[in-house]
Amino acid sequence: MTATGTTAAHSADGSGRVPAELLVAVDTVFRDRVAAGVAPSSVWGVFDAAGLVASGGHGDRGDGRAPDADTVYRIASCTKSVTAAALMLLVERGLVDLEAPITDFVPAFHEVRLPTADSPAPTLRMLLTMSAGFPTDDPWADRQESITDEALDDVLRGGLLFDATPGTRYAYSNLGYALLGRVVGRASGVGFREFATSAVLDPVGMPSTSFTAPGDAGYVVRGVRPHDGGWEQLPLSGPGAFSSIGGLFSTVTDLARWATHLSGAFRPDASGSAMPGGGTGPRAAGTVPNSPVTRAHRRLMQQAQRSIPGRGPRPTGYGFGLVVEEHPVVGPVASHSGGYPGFSAHMRWSTTSGLGVVAFENATAARVPVAATAAHDLLLERLPRHGELPGAAATDRVLPETRAAQGAVTRLLSAWRDDLADATFAPNVDLDVPRDRRRAALGAAITTAGATPTDRPTTEWSDAPTHLGWRIHGTAADLLVELRLAPLAAGLVQTLIVRVESPETDARR
Repeated sequence: MTATGTTAAHSADGSGRVPAELLVAVDTVFRDRVAAGVAPSSVWGVFDAAGLVASGGHGDRGDGRAPDADTVYRIASCTKSVTAAALMLLVERGLVDLEAPITDFVPAFHEVRLPTADSPAPTLRMLLTMSAGFPTDDPWADRQESITDEALDDVLRGGLLFDATPGTRYAYSNLGYALLGRVVGRASGVGFREFATSAVLDPVGMPSTSFTAPGDAGYVVRGVRPHDGGWEQLPLSGPGAFSSIGGLFSTVTDLARWATHLSGAFRPDASGSAMPGGGTGPRAAGTVPNSPVTRAHRRLMQQAQRSIPGRGPRPTGYGFGLVVEEHPVVGPVASHSGGYPGFSAHMRWSTTSGLGVVAFENATAARVPVAATAAHDLLLERLPRHGELPGAAATDRVLPETRAAQGAVTRLLSAWRDDLADATFAPNVDLDVPRDRRRAALGAAITTAGATPTDRPTTEWSDAPTHLGWRIHGTAADLLVELRLAPLAAGLVQTLIVRVESPETDARR
């Protein structure tokens, strides 16, 4: 592989879980960035619920070769999700309370003058959710990684500025996550970096991820910044009191595995085991033996806890070490970006399907999140509804009660019986549309479409386990049927919509 931008795209396991033409389109997004001089090198990976699907790389990583899935980059603030996971492990063990004030773990914070007389000391939950009231601090904090705990205490004793009363609004704060690193180190008794490595990274199976440049892993890329028409190499900072904000080195392989593990908390099959030795495969299902963080806490990490104002057209919030936005097609998308001097990183995935993208570049302010988001949207828009992959359709997760209701509705459409309607519908159905009118309208729709309700559906879709829609081709038009269950254990239908559409129209979109 040369430094000319030759693609290194490949299928990780030959599964064909994402169409080849989509992978080529994703690869083009990153190839074009190197060609445009955005960064000397760019590497990406696409993963789904089973693990890494494909990866590719372009440019010169520093040795005349293009990067691959095992090339090591700084991942910067993508580290914050590991910091949050380490803290949640201590919560599970009863060693930490998220409502505890930071002063319980960092005594020097007692000397910080709060913005108002009635301001509370920031709690661990406020720090996790970027709502401790501190100013946004990326340029300053990016240069603090190597300072000692004693130096951080001196910073606190010197006083802090506040943009808001603690607990009242969002502002991205690296200082907050540096303080959380101190909490993890003190509560665990072994130090932040040691605990995060042994309790989180090692059990998940991330051998090329560490707080120092891994000498026995893949090639370690050096970060650069533009200078005098070329690139100026930057030194790698060492670990210290701010490592918890963004100190990790990692690879596409490892970070895709971490993201798959987090998203696996939302899938019913998440009790399955991953392949040994940190590998991924079709049966991995995003889990690992003796998963370090419970599914409940991994789900909590991926819930918007604090609204992020002005983020863009999609509703967005901050969870625990992760950003959560509402995608108009697939629903929640979890993500985090990372920016360090000389590096740019991003990871994002649909929590519904597990389909995601990771990407790294080695130039200051390269803004690889823009490219990764574009690549992810491309996948979500061109794959089946809700971003699902073949073999992992949204309809695979509908409840048995929903399937039973589909069968009952199909029988009703084929041959109406009042006793079957009584057993199928919730009480609101007849109140919303009198039964005689509903029965007449259903019969007219079937006749107009020239459809046989018992025919096999040509398409199905679902946006929740209690929702299901399907399309049946008729001789004159298509019959679209859609139901939604009431929140009753009996599985009763609260909404039934039947409509006629031309075969060319897909009303799901």
